[in-house]
Amino acid sequence: MTTVTAALALSLSSTASALTLDDALLLAERNAPVLAARRAGHEAARQTALPAGELPDPELKLGLQNVPISGDERGSLNSERMTSQTVGYKQQVTSRDKRAAREALADADIQKAAIEQQIALIKVRRDTAVAWISARATEQKLALFPALYDENTLLASAIRARLSSGQGGPADDITPRIEAALLDEQRDVLIETGQEQRARLRRYIGAHADEALQGSLPDWSIPTPTLQQHLEHHPELTIYRSQLAQTEARIDTALAAKTPDWSWELDYHRRGREFGDMMSVQFSMDLPLFSGDRQDPLIAAARARHTELEAEREVALRHHIRELEEDTARYQRLVQSVTRHQDILLPLAEEKVTLQMAAYRAGNGTLEGVIAARRDRLDAHLALIESRVQRALVSARLYFTFVKLSREVAS
Repeated sequence: MTTVTAALALSLSSTASALTLDDALLLAERNAPVLAARRAGHEAARQTALPAGELPDPELKLGLQNVPISGDERGSLNSERMTSQTVGYKQQVTSRDKRAAREALADADIQKAAIEQQIALIKVRRDTAVAWISARATEQKLALFPALYDENTLLASAIRARLSSGQGGPADDITPRIEAALLDEQRDVLIETGQEQRARLRRYIGAHADEALQGSLPDWSIPTPTLQQHLEHHPELTIYRSQLAQTEARIDTALAAKTPDWSWELDYHRRGREFGDMMSVQFSMDLPLFSGDRQDPLIAAARARHTELEAEREVALRHHIRELEEDTARYQRLVQSVTRHQDILLPLAEEKVTLQMAAYRAGNGTLEGVIAARRDRLDAHLALIESRVQRALVSARLYFTFVKLSREVAS
């Protein structure tokens, strides 16, 4: 495959359908394996919570008691007064405090699984948007090259016309060919980059990543002054609430371990015909007498873990505050950069090419000046696209992490 064919294949990979950013986001939400895993995890936590407050299953007891093993009556089940066939029912009764702590822990597990699902969704949305934006920007850069090749052909014609009229030097005829080779080199790098970006997009949406991309780079409205207010909704911070609830439930569980469980048992004893049948009832209870070696260390460990999580949450909060401040500052700078490249730098680069070409045709300029001006214009075009893509990437992080999330929470 030639480089021209590869470029066309990259920018027009499918004429039957086109993939917008919204399409890519919907496909990722439907098909990303990580989201299926998180949904299953949430359902598992929900199902696990159902029996959390229930008593243990009862026990059925079957047995023989006091069967003779020596003498003339050995092995007999109905000749000895004390021999009986026993059927019993036993129920373990877990303390109310323990069951309440287990229910609280199960609820915290459900909350944590739900937040993990939300975090996974944000990352899939954000990473899909980043992959689409990067691939689309590369296509926009590649779209510049056909016009550049046409201009290079026109320049070569102008140079040959000047040479035939006795103007210019013999080396001038080589310059357009060098320029074309440099364009090929720059385009090939973009083609390779585009293929890598398609591969990243394919991770989230599968074979749809090979479709032609359609649409401009997103320009979401980012209310930078109010984003700090949405920080509390950040899932990577709210998940600490569920983790703290888990540790609180574990503290309660450890404390409840000092409360004894008890059980009751009912047995029916069937004896020989000449002896009457009997019943028995008994109760038993745990004796947590050595809590200093058993329950107290678990309580201390759970409390230490709670303190650890509180400190980790503070670290995460400070990290996200710094990250938010950096991203908002970068976004504001990139907004200005896009305006500057679009309204000032690119028009000036276009004007410079026009003036240099006119001077060259009039015999007042140099070929080197024309080539330099053309390269500056290409750099200005690429810089404008790069400013737009960097603005879009930063806004994607801010939009999906704060703006969109806060709207969903509010609704």
